Amino acid sequence: MTENREANCPECSIDRREMLRYVAIAPVAAAGVSMLPGSAKAGAEVLPMPREFKVSPAEALVKELYSSMTDDQKKSVCRDYNDGARLTIAPNRALDKTIGSVYNKTQQELIEKIVKAMSAGDDLSWKQISRGGTWDASKTLANTGANIFGDPTKGKFAFLFTGHHLTLRCDGDQQDGVAFGGPIYYGHTPNPYSDKNVFYNQTQDAMKFFDALDKGQREKAVIKMGTPGEGAASVKLPGTPKGVTHAELSGDQKELMAKVMRSLLSPFRKEDGDEVMAVIKQTGGMDKLQFAFFADKHDGVETNEKQPWSFWRIEGPGFVWNFRVLPHVHTYVNITAKA
Repeated sequence: MTENREANCPECSIDRREMLRYVAIAPVAAAGVSMLPGSAKAGAEVLPMPREFKVSPAEALVKELYSSMTDDQKKSVCRDYNDGARLTIAPNRALDKTIGSVYNKTQQELIEKIVKAMSAGDDLSWKQISRGGTWDASKTLANTGANIFGDPTKGKFAFLFTGHHLTLRCDGDQQDGVAFGGPIYYGHTPNPYSDKNVFYNQTQDAMKFFDALDKGQREKAVIKMGTPGEGAASVKLPGTPKGVTHAELSGDQKELMAKVMRSLLSPFRKEDGDEVMAVIKQTGGMDKLQFAFFADKHDGVETNEKQPWSFWRIEGPGFVWNFRVLPHVHTYVNITAKA
């Protein structure tokens, strides 16, 4: 996997007073709810069978978009399916040219429909994906990027959406055993310990999970020195995961970890949640996952009683969900059974 530079996010220092105020707690989301422990009896592991490939709404709209494009547009933002940039993470900008400089108004509206179809479809998930319609420092959809790899009308293809604090893709599950079609990235500029951050519910649920751990479990879960870092290095599958394991949790604690997992999956469409849980099943199940909290400072920002973690991270064989908390949210995700 390659990664564009600018990982330090210099343009993130925008006026937080401009940000909208969001609800603090997410409702139970459609994506992934029926797949997680706690959806049936406490501690149960309810996982879906891998689904057969089918054309979902997002992928159908990508085909429509591609068919509407001129040759010049395709030269600007379309690449071969095997191009290495297909699996890139572009943390702070469009991968190539911006949507506004390539696509006409009708196509831009179609791109917005594609991204909405990649979300869970409810109001909260769209606020999270679009950061309340601002696209964070991008300020507008026109300043984000949309690339297509391969020819959607003939064979394998992937749609890559990039912008400030966002890298998402859809590919119709053409990479079996790879969730989200490859590594993804999301973030938001406001402090995640504040309800101004659209991913505040994820921070809250992680904090509630930690509060439920006993002394011995906390000793395993807390990493006092160092951080897992960010970017390409942070999503390499771990050789030796750190933290408290799902297997050693009580039923009530597993319920709280399941709530964290539901919060993480809630912005995304159900089929992506299905892929995630299928990979977890293929790589040993929920009991192989470990949850760690990092107490060291990051980017010069110290942790304290009100902001105790700079990162928290769930990892296991085939699974990395790396959530940077301070100074604001940067989340890198890589879930694959192909390690």
